[in-house]
Amino acid sequence: MATQDDVRRIALALPQAVEGEDHFAFSVPTRGKQRGFAWVWMERVEPKKARVPQPEVLAVRVANLEEKEALLALGEACFFTEPHYHGFPAILVRLAAIEVDDIEALLIEAWRCMAPKRLVAQYDAQTEA
Repeated sequence: MATQDDVRRIALALPQAVEGEDHFAFSVPTRGKQRGFAWVWMERVEPKKARVPQPEVLAVRVANLEEKEALLALGEACFFTEPHYHGFPAILVRLAAIEVDDIEALLIEAWRCMAPKRLVAQYDAQTEA
């Protein structure tokens, strides 16, 4: 079972990753702009009302819609989506239903999707050594 503390530890260990100041979210700077790779799910509990943060669910960026569909097709209880994310390359992850090693792999891949290529190359060189 993964926790927000696990997510924070893993995400902030990635090069140049930063945590959002106003909510639980992680991004990496690319071309002068912060690009999010993981964030707390904001659920629409009541129609036409503001979305509510659900700290037990993390939205995680994936490379493309095919990867998202492949993860959903696994039938794992930890992965799901909702209409707000249709057509967007991110998957919702129930932290209580995923192992720490698995969320780590997802976060690293999410970071790789959003980080500058040179930073990814540096990271790859360091992790292979």
